Amino acid sequence: MPRIFLAMFFLIIADASSAQIQVPEPKVVKINDRVYALLGPMGLPSQHNQGYMVNSTVIIGDRGVILVDSGGTDLVGKHLAKAIAKITPKPVTHIINTHHHGDHHLGNVAFKGAEILSSEQCRALVEKTGEEWVQIMENLVGRKFPATRPVPAMVTFQEESSNNRSLQGVKMLLWVPRGSHTPGDMMVYLPDDKVLIGGDILVNTTTPVMRDGHVRNWIAALAKVQGFEAATIVPGHGPLMTKADVAKLHKLLAGFYAGVEAGYKKGLSDSEIRNTLDLAEWKKLREYEANMGGNISRAYLEVEAANF
Repeated sequence: MPRIFLAMFFLIIADASSAQIQVPEPKVVKINDRVYALLGPMGLPSQHNQGYMVNSTVIIGDRGVILVDSGGTDLVGKHLAKAIAKITPKPVTHIINTHHHGDHHLGNVAFKGAEILSSEQCRALVEKTGEEWVQIMENLVGRKFPATRPVPAMVTFQEESSNNRSLQGVKMLLWVPRGSHTPGDMMVYLPDDKVLIGGDILVNTTTPVMRDGHVRNWIAALAKVQGFEAATIVPGHGPLMTKADVAKLHKLLAGFYAGVEAGYKKGLSDSEIRNTLDLAEWKKLREYEANMGGNISRAYLEVEAANF
């Protein structure tokens, strides 16, 4: 009898452990017959979401799938692969990484044989910081991901370039603006579908993270985004966007930077400037408390350098 109870105990523990590692299902939004948004949960990487908290886009081509952003671990990448298989039997032949933050590229490893595309700077940063991002994801989720490793792009594009490509018969523009959310951002525009995929230059209902950013470039990029003929916009995090949502984000960032700059010119410190800013709209966004202090400090350093 003790052996039976012991066996049952270990079975219960195993079942509990298995339940803990379940990844939340993406919200699948069909944009048209060949473009689907896989909207991930909102929030920071955690045990609850197992590191899955990013949006991906599935583009179905002639013989294969182009996946924009592959998730934050090999586990998340495999999870996305299962979701894609429910949409189409075609294999993932290409992956486009919008930037080097681990939640957007560490799932690359789950797609063996896929050709990966990114900006040149994104590739360099994946090579430099990829292992660090694995550790960050492990620390935040609270478990090891021994099969997760950074896989950088094979095909890259220069900063401040617009590159027309046809992948699996799908026309697309790969736009690399000046570094905005990160030094190596890239956006994907599908002219025939009127779909723009923005990475974290575009986020919706959550606070933009400026830690690795250049805020003035970001504001300029958002101004240019509004010139695209896009009926549907897929942000890096949050619900789908319209051009009106982009205009609102542009206004929010421009006003924020102007407020920090005005405070700096009055001789205020970054902590003093916070009390002068109108943050009412920011406080409505998710992760406001987690990110706003760092955003103010980052913008302050940028203003300081510009006025040196």
